[in-house]
Amino acid sequence: MTRRQLDSISDLLRNAPLDLGGDVEKMRVVFDQMLGSVPLPSDVRTRTTELGGVPAVEVRAGTTGPTAATVLYFHGGAYAIGSAAGSVGLVSEIARRTGATAYSVDYRLAPEHPFPAATDDALAAYRALLDQGVPAGSIAVTGESAGGGLALALLLAIRDAGLPQPSSATVMSPWADLALTGSTLAARADDDPALTPRALRTRAADYLAGADPRTPLASPLHGDLRGLPPLLIQVGGREILLDDALRLATHAAHADVPVTLRTFPGAPHVFQGFAAMADEAAQALDQAAAFVTSHVRQAG
Repeated sequence: MTRRQLDSISDLLRNAPLDLGGDVEKMRVVFDQMLGSVPLPSDVRTRTTELGGVPAVEVRAGTTGPTAATVLYFHGGAYAIGSAAGSVGLVSEIARRTGATAYSVDYRLAPEHPFPAATDDALAAYRALLDQGVPAGSIAVTGESAGGGLALALLLAIRDAGLPQPSSATVMSPWADLALTGSTLAARADDDPALTPRALRTRAADYLAGADPRTPLASPLHGDLRGLPPLLIQVGGREILLDDALRLATHAAHADVPVTLRTFPGAPHVFQGFAAMADEAAQALDQAAAFVTSHVRQAG
């Protein structure tokens, strides 16, 4: 990522009208408007659907490839904002590179639907794919930010329910610790153009609604990760959630989970969403796609 590209992305994030810790109803409108203002490529095809009673958007882009992969995607937004429709741009980048059919899940949001509503919805969507005859080995679970934490929580729920694990999981800038114990919450607070500790504290309290912040299905970093599938973690070097990713990789390795950590120095939170602007964002998506397809092929 060149300095000019990085500066452009950082300026966009710093000047965005989004206050993640602000009034949730207003921020939902702002966030959807921000994401909706970016036109989708002409090869992107979407269809609204349901998975286990949970609303979702089916996303295809380009030509469906030979891997027959199915990507189950969870959007970010601190468990309070965001939507499946708003994530189509980023999801389509993954679908195009993998040739997969992708499903972005509209899991319920806090504060109206606190923990464990999101995890329940994620598990219902995964069960629905299995019930439809989609082999677990062809499914790749993916998510960014809170959606990355939710993807990890889903893996724990899958294991605890005795269901077969997906072929892999890819998490981008995962929020994996709602107890907010990471060292970079303070160390990167002045450098992160997207997130603030205050916003995370506000949204964590809304989502947890009194639940223990170290509960593994809310904070997978504090859970037993044994038995999880291969994991790819991508994180930017300037974000306050950097330590969540670093500790997650260490924790996963100690649990004998095959884990790949990719840290991108100088990159902000979920920089993969700026693939049209930044070379390194496109490279990160290429890495993620290669990870997905390689593990689907191994499972097949």
